[in-house]
Amino acid sequence: MIVGILKEIKVLEKRVCMVPTGVATMIANGHKVIVEKDAGAGAGYPDADYVAAGASIAATPAEVYAACDMVMHVKEPQPSEYGMIREGQIVFTYLHLAADLPQTEALIKAKSINIAYETIEKEDGSLPLLIPMSEVAGRMAAQEGAKYLEMPQGGMGILLGGVKGVAPATVVVIGGGVVGINAAKMAAGLGAQVYILDTNLERLAYLDDVMPANVFPIMSNPAILRQYVTKADLVIGAVLIPGTKAPKLITKDMLKDMKDGSVIVDVAIDQGGCIETSKATTHAEPTYIIDGVVHYCVANMPGAVAKTSTLALTNATLPYAVAIANKGWKKAAIENLEIARGLNVVEGKVTYKGVADAFGLDYTPAAEVLK
Repeated sequence: MIVGILKEIKVLEKRVCMVPTGVATMIANGHKVIVEKDAGAGAGYPDADYVAAGASIAATPAEVYAACDMVMHVKEPQPSEYGMIREGQIVFTYLHLAADLPQTEALIKAKSINIAYETIEKEDGSLPLLIPMSEVAGRMAAQEGAKYLEMPQGGMGILLGGVKGVAPATVVVIGGGVVGINAAKMAAGLGAQVYILDTNLERLAYLDDVMPANVFPIMSNPAILRQYVTKADLVIGAVLIPGTKAPKLITKDMLKDMKDGSVIVDVAIDQGGCIETSKATTHAEPTYIIDGVVHYCVANMPGAVAKTSTLALTNATLPYAVAIANKGWKKAAIENLEIARGLNVVEGKVTYKGVADAFGLDYTPAAEVLK
């Protein structure tokens, strides 16, 4: 199979979907790899490293799309790429389709095979290709929240951990999954008073066992959520329903009761955001203010730490990429249900229910396209 590694084109996105050692692994499995010029430069991998690993370099994304059976990205294809995607071509990347109707329609029209990193799912419900970036985003959420609480950044001027004789900041984390755990650990490590809200009692019991003493797991409901959000200095939205649009848990009305200069970091923004007032931002312009509350809603947070993120992502995605290339997408999905669950749009059919439900589109179970 000919595999293409594309350069990221979202604003200040420096990650690359595969490092040179990953390329060497693909080639050792008998595949050809074409890398778009400077695809890895932002993460510290020059074209020479890819050539040394056995890849060839293409000058433009159009050349990569035209030549390759499978193309790989980190982030979703951008509008400028929609027309390059070919019928039957495998697109393997983060897609987040439930929050992106134009992209969904473009992939349906292309009749390509679209496998989403974020919906590849193990039997236990874990998301192996989302976990590494969720870990990064969760840890970054606490860092960015701490930064934007500073007055020069629009915040109220509170140090997350306080100092002797001065109380620390109050941090509320909504969701006790991978993002929430990592956000809570980072905030707690900086000395904040952290409340982590979830609706799963078993999860809360687990969090109570593993979290530091300054983290308090709380059973959430709308009244409790409002109570804690209004006393928070920093709120981190860490809600995820795999492959489905995030629920809007914090309403615009709640903002009026929040503290002036408080900060919201909405990590769920890739799936539409869990805050009613959230809208996707970029690393170039990461924040905006509504009702005195600073909103940080960068849709590709891990891109700011491209070296760490690129290595973590390649570690997770490479075995699946090798399996798809070795066997072809259909055989790989038939033999591995994790890959089958990653099928989102196949040959013009929406094969992931959360995406179909988000836009009222016809749903075709993946099992039907695998016959």
